[in-house]
Amino acid sequence: MEPFRAERTVHSVTVDSGDSKDWAPALTGNGEAFGRIFDRHVGQVRRHSRRLVSEPADAEDVVAITFMEAWRNRARVRVVNDSVLPWLLVTATNVAHNTNRSSRRYRSFLASLPVSEPAPDSFSEHGSAEATQALAQLSLAHRTVVVLCIVEGLSEREAAAVLAVPQGTVKSRLSRAKERLRGQLTEPNITGPFYKEAES
Repeated sequence: MEPFRAERTVHSVTVDSGDSKDWAPALTGNGEAFGRIFDRHVGQVRRHSRRLVSEPADAEDVVAITFMEAWRNRARVRVVNDSVLPWLLVTATNVAHNTNRSSRRYRSFLASLPVSEPAPDSFSEHGSAEATQALAQLSLAHRTVVVLCIVEGLSEREAAAVLAVPQGTVKSRLSRAKERLRGQLTEPNITGPFYKEAES
């Protein structure tokens, strides 16, 4: 499995309200405080995970691993604008990437066996299959900035703080990602959560 790159160092940006009041006790091992953060963000992390995995059933595994990593590595979690959600989304993106790689290997193995063909994936609830496939074709670094800046609406500065990279790096990655998405999402019948942003 690839490392979870969102866990590199401790860093926080603003600590006035939101998650900070619960994150401070969570850092000392307070499970109830961590549980409140889980309740606050699990819905959005689950929706985000469903956009990224090849198999919808894998989304719950991504959610579970993401919060397990947040608890296990809580001293390294980045708090941005008083929220741990950006860190959770980056970690979920990495987990989904690893999950998809494992699923591809598993499906490749199954394809070599004399079994019936698997049913096609369904993404109707979470955006078009074309848009989801286009996102999956990006490198992990480009996919991450698309998720943070386009799907979740973070500024380039906030994304840079989460990823521990210069803001210029986020800007250039986002520009290249949009260019690649624009090249893939050109058919008029393709719609989804990334199409308009890719054309901007």
